[in-house]
Amino acid sequence: MTAAMSGRTAGWDQVVAEIYRADRGKVLASLIRLLGDFDTAEEALHDAFAAALAQWPERGLPESPWRWLVSAGRFRAIDRIRKRARLAGYEAELGRPAEAEEDVMPEADLLEDDMLRLVFTCCHPMLPPDAQVALTLREVCGLTTEEIARAFLIGAPTVAQRIVRAKARIREAGLPYEVPERAALPDRLESVLRVIYLIFNEGYSAMQGESVVRHDLTAEAIRLGRLLVGLLPDPEGQGLLALMLFTDARRPARTTPDGDVILLADQDRSRWDRAEIEEAGDLLERSYHTGEIGSYGLQAAIAAEHARAGRIEDTDWRRIVAFYELLLVADPSPVVALNRAAAIAMRDGPEAGLRLMDQLLAGPLAGYSPGFSARAELLRRANRCAAARADYRRALSLASQRPERRLIERRLAELDN
Repeated sequence: MTAAMSGRTAGWDQVVAEIYRADRGKVLASLIRLLGDFDTAEEALHDAFAAALAQWPERGLPESPWRWLVSAGRFRAIDRIRKRARLAGYEAELGRPAEAEEDVMPEADLLEDDMLRLVFTCCHPMLPPDAQVALTLREVCGLTTEEIARAFLIGAPTVAQRIVRAKARIREAGLPYEVPERAALPDRLESVLRVIYLIFNEGYSAMQGESVVRHDLTAEAIRLGRLLVGLLPDPEGQGLLALMLFTDARRPARTTPDGDVILLADQDRSRWDRAEIEEAGDLLERSYHTGEIGSYGLQAAIAAEHARAGRIEDTDWRRIVAFYELLLVADPSPVVALNRAAAIAMRDGPEAGLRLMDQLLAGPLAGYSPGFSARAELLRRANRCAAARADYRRALSLASQRPERRLIERRLAELDN
């Protein structure tokens, strides 16, 4: 490559990398629909981004980069099949000729719905629940098998095996890549809500990297939630969408301009998105009026209490503890128990929360970094500084998210001063 060519491409690597981060899931979802196979679509995805790196520095950024990438990936997949002397049968199956990418652009309305189709495919009831989760995090969120393995405290080979088996099951059973008919939606709803929440959580508290929040994932999860509520106004779907909106409303105040974490107690609440809070409140009211409330609705109710409080001191911790008590019955988990303990500490003092946290961190949450950070905060409030340092160091040894690590390091430095 000449110096002039190198100068032209300088900066394009970053542009393409940012588009990959933001649009990878949408492009892959559309390629899966067009090509009918996960592995073929993944290969086409990488071909499309390689083509972008080669062509965009000369031609400029397309008006719709992700539609261009879908078209380019599909064209290259078909071209590869042609070279393998199997194009005729493949084209007959697709019902489409192998046009050049400049001559065909996928339908915009189909592209917009492809991610929801992908989520329903990953959540098909023929797939085991653990495979649904692994496949969603891999294909929709773009996490590596190693990242998924760390998140669920299992081995990477186990995760890879689940993903491979799930893809094979989809292919061999000919599972349709579609949003089911309305009558079939209720039977599929629980799994779909779970994976949409996984997408949102990965976006709001990214497992790896320099940024706490991946807005591309949180925005996509909220968009999917709105689509789902439009298809089926179920109280749990409304509760999940309300929860995501309440949580996302705090995003503008959650980090410093440098990307460092700001804890809830220290956030400037005037920066919270009041429009999202109002929309979430309306959804929560609608779900209440059905007379049904599930785990997402209860979590949304907890988030609503935080949204109502103008200051951390104004928070109604009595109501929050009551909601956590109900949540422990509806959806028991060690993390819910940990959050309940933190709320009890805010209501009754740090020692009350510490007694509950000690049991959890000695058992099911022994490898959970946020748990040790939470206990360290309570120990700091109780003026037990040596014990707080030990827990912060334990949290630091377990944390992989860099802004989280910087927060823990700041807390340790404060204790040492």
